[in-house]
Amino acid sequence: MNRRQCFGAGGRPAHRVVKWLAQLGLGLGLLAGVAGAALAQALPPELQKAWKATKLPDSSLSLEIREAGGPVISRINAEVPRNPASVMKTVTTWSALSTLGPDYVWRTQLLSNAGARVDEQGTLQGPLYVKAGGDPWFTVADLWGMLNELRLRGIKNLTDVVVDRSLFGNVSIDPGEFDDAPDRPYNASADAMMVDFGAARIIFQPDEKHRQWVTIVDPPTRNVRVDGQLQWEEGRCKPATGFSVDARVQDHVTTIRVAGKATGSCGEFSVYRLAGSQADHFEALFRMLWQNLGGTLGRGFQEGKIPARTEVLTWHDSPALSDVIRQINKHSNNVMARMTLLTVAAEVIGSGATPETGDRAVTQILQRQKVDTTGWVLDNGSGLSRQGRITAQGLAQMLDYAWRSPLMPEFVSSLSISGMDGTMRKRLRSADTKGQAHLKTGTLKNSRALAGYVRGASGKRYILVSLVNHPGAAAVRAFDDEIVRWLAAR
Repeated sequence: MNRRQCFGAGGRPAHRVVKWLAQLGLGLGLLAGVAGAALAQALPPELQKAWKATKLPDSSLSLEIREAGGPVISRINAEVPRNPASVMKTVTTWSALSTLGPDYVWRTQLLSNAGARVDEQGTLQGPLYVKAGGDPWFTVADLWGMLNELRLRGIKNLTDVVVDRSLFGNVSIDPGEFDDAPDRPYNASADAMMVDFGAARIIFQPDEKHRQWVTIVDPPTRNVRVDGQLQWEEGRCKPATGFSVDARVQDHVTTIRVAGKATGSCGEFSVYRLAGSQADHFEALFRMLWQNLGGTLGRGFQEGKIPARTEVLTWHDSPALSDVIRQINKHSNNVMARMTLLTVAAEVIGSGATPETGDRAVTQILQRQKVDTTGWVLDNGSGLSRQGRITAQGLAQMLDYAWRSPLMPEFVSSLSISGMDGTMRKRLRSADTKGQAHLKTGTLKNSRALAGYVRGASGKRYILVSLVNHPGAAAVRAFDDEIVRWLAAR
């Protein structure tokens, strides 16, 4: 039927089209009613009331509840890809754990040209090479330790420092792109040579004698300065409001702008802000620490690849992967998750890792484990993404596979314990649920997710995956908590 046949001469709707549209509307209404009825049937009676109380449309929910290693108990829209927010981290961390092993470590190295001498004045012949290892938990103390090792070996004067970041490809991002908050640590860009997540700690110390706040930047690098001052307020301690700490970068210099008031009786507190790009932050820290150790630097820093013939002067190994994934999942650390995804890509596919090769690597890993990844989009692997998508059914399959794996204890222990630690420490704290579940939470605008394991009163373990995408998604929290209580009582 062409357009003229549909609408008739002069654009007037034909009678049969009007009738067809009416029937279509009735059909859609019936389909919605059937979907609602199907959801009511799929939910146990004990949970139906809790779901209705959310006032969310049935179409917004994807749910899968199953016995670990056993049958499915409830499945609703489980094949629909949805944004899982930070629950995506379970995908990244399980893929890393099951591929790299719990004892995997990231190694950062300092090297010189093969046969390079150190003269009587302590000058290293040729450049100092930094082999970036993609360590997601590399700290200022770790960098100090490596530089101190150079001084112990008689090296005092450096000409050039060449940083080799080739393990990762071009993974730098605009930290303000996601939510226009470019100085917040959760927006930090991944980098093969990252130190302390690229963040600086801004300490506000009360000076009671002079009734003023003293601002301290840690670490006190030369590329970070403070503008403004926090005003002192008298009275009983109350939640801090009306003050701001914002960081802005211009020409490789970070300015921390401080404004507002804080009550002096509250005592010392601190906030964290990104101190420029990861490369600038590393260089500033290196220069500061090397100078404090009595070293000198001639020409400066440059990017480059390490030549074939070099000698290792010193190295640092990260904590084991089993410890790293606890930090990622319990505390929902975005940049560590990004770094872990890139590491999986580098190990599985090769150097020059990007989020795209990370997506490919993880998909290969999960498909070998018989996980249905249809419709999945990992994006950066952290869940801090508008594009990320997974399915409740596929994630439940992954969690079930992990439960039956020899690596189950390491993975489960990385998840937050209900009512006790991580992002679940203030949730499900009653006697019947505290300590009974290991879960990962996910929170974004229009997205809420909960996934993990619940121990029932019978001793059985249950797998729960709940994903909701809707402007009112926050309302699902009470429903999710009720599911955990229901499973804990089984």
